[in-house]
Amino acid sequence: MSALSRLQNVRKLARCGRIHFSTIKQRVVTSGLPDINIPDIAIHDLVLNKFTGWDNERFAIECGVTGRRYTYGQVLDKSVKFSKSLIKRLKLNQGDAVALIVPNIPEYPIAILGILKAGLTLTCINPLYTPNEISKQLLDTSAKAIVTLNELYPLAKSALEEAQVDLPILTIKTQQDQSTPDGAITFNEFTDKDVDCTEVRDVRGKNLAVLPYSSGTTGLPKGVRLIHSNIVANILQLSHPDIILTRPATMNHQTIIPAILPFFHIYGFTVLCLLQLMLGAKIICLPKFTPQLYVQLLEQHKPHVLYLAPPMAIFLGNNPSIGKGHFERVEHIICGAAPLGATDEEKIFNKAQKSIAVFQGYGLTETSPAAIAARNRTSPIKPAPGSIGLPVPNTQVKIVDIDGGSGELLGPNQRGELYIKGPQVMEGYHNHPEETKNAFDDGWLKTGDVGYYNEEGQFYIVDRMKELIKVKGFQVSPAELEEIIRNHPDVSEAAVIGVPHERDGEAPKAFVIPKKGAKLDGKKLEEYVNGKVAPYKRLTGGVVVTDFIPKNQTGKILRRELKSL
Repeated sequence: MSALSRLQNVRKLARCGRIHFSTIKQRVVTSGLPDINIPDIAIHDLVLNKFTGWDNERFAIECGVTGRRYTYGQVLDKSVKFSKSLIKRLKLNQGDAVALIVPNIPEYPIAILGILKAGLTLTCINPLYTPNEISKQLLDTSAKAIVTLNELYPLAKSALEEAQVDLPILTIKTQQDQSTPDGAITFNEFTDKDVDCTEVRDVRGKNLAVLPYSSGTTGLPKGVRLIHSNIVANILQLSHPDIILTRPATMNHQTIIPAILPFFHIYGFTVLCLLQLMLGAKIICLPKFTPQLYVQLLEQHKPHVLYLAPPMAIFLGNNPSIGKGHFERVEHIICGAAPLGATDEEKIFNKAQKSIAVFQGYGLTETSPAAIAARNRTSPIKPAPGSIGLPVPNTQVKIVDIDGGSGELLGPNQRGELYIKGPQVMEGYHNHPEETKNAFDDGWLKTGDVGYYNEEGQFYIVDRMKELIKVKGFQVSPAELEEIIRNHPDVSEAAVIGVPHERDGEAPKAFVIPKKGAKLDGKKLEEYVNGKVAPYKRLTGGVVVTDFIPKNQTGKILRRELKSL
């Protein structure tokens, strides 16, 4: 059957009501799926209530390094005891913030579910932050307690000294023979001992749940106010039968999910931790990503689904130590955080030597995170190459003109800024009313991302508005140039930024890491790229061959650091 015939058959089914394409009405795109009911409940109630359906002895989460692990029954029991201890022993009031400075370890879900069940607000902090960075987040959230590792106690103390505040610090043992640092409280005492606490706190959808930090479209990091209903909505949106990628647990099956993206990031928090627990999966977490550990994890645990950021997907496609056997049970690969090129997808297919569905999605900290996602294999709507998918249920997306400044809504295949509206969209920025006002336009979140949609309502991301390079008034996408550069046989990684140019305003400049053993000539690479793009997209800022490109923990290129090199 030809591609045209298949498409015609799909269209016939759609007219019969059996397929839900996205709906484009007055240049506003919706999922085409029926809206789902978002109950007025708390995150912990949504997730923990599901635990009764899973075998209490089935493992929920395991450390891929130490083998330390907890069953679903243990996560439930410990998180309930933790919530009681926070109320009774620390005497924390409803709404108080607790800071979690912890990498991906098995105690993470116990801590977050316990904190939320106690009616408290959670703020997750990158454990690689400096004391100065941590102190700013502690002060901005008015945190009343800290949970961290024994090994990170000095870091937490230094942050408190920097902030000039004194807070209780609970520390987690990562090894059996560890002793609690002087001045710290043992986390295990709060999770293992039941206390007499009869207070039951009424936590609903409207209550503040999480304060992750994001720079938004501009400026310094700001606390993103996510209420319980934001996260609940997003978990249920991603659980829709046409979107869900993790098979819910049964008597005979448990999906294995590696958690290498950090839980302190909203993608790891919602998608890799809470969603997977609600579906009864087994999470294998890595406190720190290294290529060697990740390869070992793939070999030992044989996961079913891989959640990745583009650098990790590129690693799978390019690393010679990765072969067919590493994809033995892999059914799906989901890539978020930044666009993944079609060539990089093809390299993964070639390595796996089998049909693996590679899906891309799109989201922001401000959208809890998912707003757009590809449909799964049960849906007849197949992802277009390079597409991030269609809006998730209950979500509207539109493209707004940015060149003319008219705010005009654009139609298919016209590039502009993505605006989003839905129940997963944040309440606002914490302590930043002006930035909150500027982030919205009549209830629509302005994402700061440039993209477009095709005639079927499938979306594509081009770049961040603040990362676009302006050459003679033309917009140049760093991501487009980076994909071209990575396709060069001698290139391992690439990053492109705009640098000041006397004549053109800005000029694209590339930073390139060569493949091992390759001798990369910057001038020849420049010629290679220049032959594939329009004149204004050429690398007139030059090429720098380097052995390091700075990235954050989700794999996003830190372009501001490149600008200072």
